[in-house]
Amino acid sequence: MDWKTLLCRERLGKPVASTEELGRTPFHKDHDRVIFSGAFRRLGKKTQVHPVSSNDHIHTRLTHSLEVSCVGRSLGMRVGEMLRGELPDWCAPADLGVIIQAACLAHDIGNPPYGHSGEDAIRHWFHKADDQGWLRDMSAAQRLDFLNFEGNAQGFRVLTQLEYHQFDGGMRLTYATLGAYLKYPWTSGHADAAGYKKHKFGCYQGEYPLLQQITDKLGLPQLSEGYWARSPLVYLVEAADDICYALIDLEDGLEMELLRYEEVESLLLDLVGDDLPETYRLLGPKDSTRRKLAILRGKAIEHLVNAAAETFIAQQQPLLAGTLSGDLVSHMPNAARRCVQDAKRIARERIFQDKRKTLHEIGAYSTLETLLEAFCGAVNEQQSGHSLSFKHRRILDLLGNNAPRAEWDRYSSYMRVIDFIAGMTDLYAADMATRIRGINPA
Repeated sequence: MDWKTLLCRERLGKPVASTEELGRTPFHKDHDRVIFSGAFRRLGKKTQVHPVSSNDHIHTRLTHSLEVSCVGRSLGMRVGEMLRGELPDWCAPADLGVIIQAACLAHDIGNPPYGHSGEDAIRHWFHKADDQGWLRDMSAAQRLDFLNFEGNAQGFRVLTQLEYHQFDGGMRLTYATLGAYLKYPWTSGHADAAGYKKHKFGCYQGEYPLLQQITDKLGLPQLSEGYWARSPLVYLVEAADDICYALIDLEDGLEMELLRYEEVESLLLDLVGDDLPETYRLLGPKDSTRRKLAILRGKAIEHLVNAAAETFIAQQQPLLAGTLSGDLVSHMPNAARRCVQDAKRIARERIFQDKRKTLHEIGAYSTLETLLEAFCGAVNEQQSGHSLSFKHRRILDLLGNNAPRAEWDRYSSYMRVIDFIAGMTDLYAADMATRIRGINPA
């Protein structure tokens, strides 16, 4: 791979390169298109790790995405400065920063309500539906799209199909930004065999031609049928997400009184050492732990960004060859790697097991089961060739102009259902499921 090709300014759905405006590059336009989209706005009412809470300091998908984008921008600009002599003449370090920033903003845009629990609930329901024969008239590859449902693939569909120019390029982002977004540039058939976490893939069968088009434009090496090497820029987006996820989970853990400040402080001090801000040294016993952590967290992020940028440069050759194993964090210096890995371990052991989170996850299953049963059941009746019952006709009416048509195949029809349900916020999904069950919320 080479930087000139990887930083392609052409847009999906447009045959010519995107033009620049005064003070606004094509990549700034990508950033703005994501920010102003309805799918991005709805992240404000979607679960990050903990249920959408009455505590306004607990993160949602929206606040998480904004924070990741800030770290990603810094990381991209830092790498851009270090690569200045190797980038195309028209690409400044700030351009690299905003490409990463835009991709970071979009990295969770396809997540369904209830976060990862929602993903698992959708997969679980489709496995039961498959046992009942509901997927029988699909190809094996199409069936896997539902059985391995994945927010990253749904996000790719949002960006390239659903928002703005529907089924004509979607947001029409630049190929460079789409490449940076594509964390898993392969189809569902590779979800369990690509060396990443189970179920992970980045493209449904419906968007496969678009994936081929993007990988061709960016010069990503094809490793096998339906499976390409990742753009090096993906590793920067992934590192920004890892840095924020690790530190912010701890911050939320403190807010929910699942962790003690002293243990979080100790972990961050191990990373920053004596490089403490003067404001932190001047804090007194009456200063809140929230204020203390905010100052210390800022310095920790600075250290992690520097470590990630230096690691990226050190690993540039395998990155461009598409042969780097693992993520960027796994190649970072010991102190930085240990900080992120220890933070994730603490979150798994102490935060993810919280009873409030467990109850929320259980609720996700019943809510999404109700919605999928109703909407896919209506599709099944529509596919049968019989007249729709009043109930199922009214259910499909809820999809508005996006309702599937009787002449469509079942795969395309189910996809429209997934688009609708995955786009819901937690509260909207719960409210609609409750009403479908015949319960009128007070």
